[in-house]
Amino acid sequence: MAIKFQYNKTSLQYLNKQLLVRVRTLPTIKNKESALRIEVKKARDKAHELEEKVQVKFKYYEEMIRMWAEFDPSLIAIKDVRFSVKKIAGVKTPVFEEVVFKIREFSLFNTPAWFPEGIEIIKEFVRLDLEEEFFYRKMHLLEYARKKTTQKVNLYEKVQIPGYEEAILKIKRFLEDEENLAKSSQKIVKTRQQEAEAAA
Repeated sequence: MAIKFQYNKTSLQYLNKQLLVRVRTLPTIKNKESALRIEVKKARDKAHELEEKVQVKFKYYEEMIRMWAEFDPSLIAIKDVRFSVKKIAGVKTPVFEEVVFKIREFSLFNTPAWFPEGIEIIKEFVRLDLEEEFFYRKMHLLEYARKKTTQKVNLYEKVQIPGYEEAILKIKRFLEDEENLAKSSQKIVKTRQQEAEAAA
């Protein structure tokens, strides 16, 4: 990235300020990146754990598959999914709170005795599945933020900070050369004046 600058003291001061801002900000951004990396791993692990729980429960209840054929799925429906938002390292992520179910009234005498337990099983499956989905979504949001933060760290470390340092060095050298030229020309003028006075 080519940094635009002019060969003067004002430009030098501006570049020094910009460099200082980036040097001071870099450790904070690096800390944010590592915090996001840890949170992504936690969210991924939790999502996988919930996925495994769902699989284990599904295998357990799979044996009763013939019984589920007589279950009336219209007895239970999702009324609402409640969630909140939590900031993790400056990134808003969804937090699963609860699922509110709507259960249609049914006769306990005219339906199989296991229906109430079946409703609880479905509630648990749905809750676990939604919680898993929330953790995957959280993981993707955090991963996106981590990638953006990593890009910013790389931009500062590998492009902007070295670019500003190089520009500052160029300006300093130019100003030093200009100062040396000015001193040299003053010496030449002084020497000529002394020679002219001696000749007169």
